[in-house]
Amino acid sequence: MKDLPLAELAGVEKQAFRDAMAHLGSAVNIITTDGVAGRAGFTASAVCSVTDSPPTLLVCLNRSASVYPVFQQNQVLCVNTLSDCHESLSNLFGGKTPMETRFAAAEWVAMATGSPALQGALTSFDCRISQVTRIGTHDVLFCEVIDILRSDDSHGLVYFDRRYHPLIRQQAPV
Repeated sequence: MKDLPLAELAGVEKQAFRDAMAHLGSAVNIITTDGVAGRAGFTASAVCSVTDSPPTLLVCLNRSASVYPVFQQNQVLCVNTLSDCHESLSNLFGGKTPMETRFAAAEWVAMATGSPALQGALTSFDCRISQVTRIGTHDVLFCEVIDILRSDDSHGLVYFDRRYHPLIRQQAPV
């Protein structure tokens, strides 16, 4: 097979890429921040672990998002991984609802960075942004984890095929 120069390879169309990504299930998260630029939050599925030394996550944030300047200035955030009871909260943070209304819909506690952690979240990762890489329309935020809150009393929530799905934990065999 002959190697083609990259310029001759056919590109993937935007909609084809989006349709394919709909088949990649992911946890649903609300990303929050609080600091000198104020309090803000948005729903994200583009979150993953990078390394455990030091503990680091990555979060993708569209530079055209209304919350972008707040996160850029605050340089801290909390990744709140949602439980299966938080579907409506995910929709609220994913829309155009005013920030005050978003945060009034749930109970929050401030973590070490000052970022709001959702009470009842499956896991909350309190982070400081350590590095930012620009790619296309988004910034990839590399976030060093400062503290973690966990709740083992709830089930997870994933987004797959453009719908929410609960993840029910199976009891370990005795």
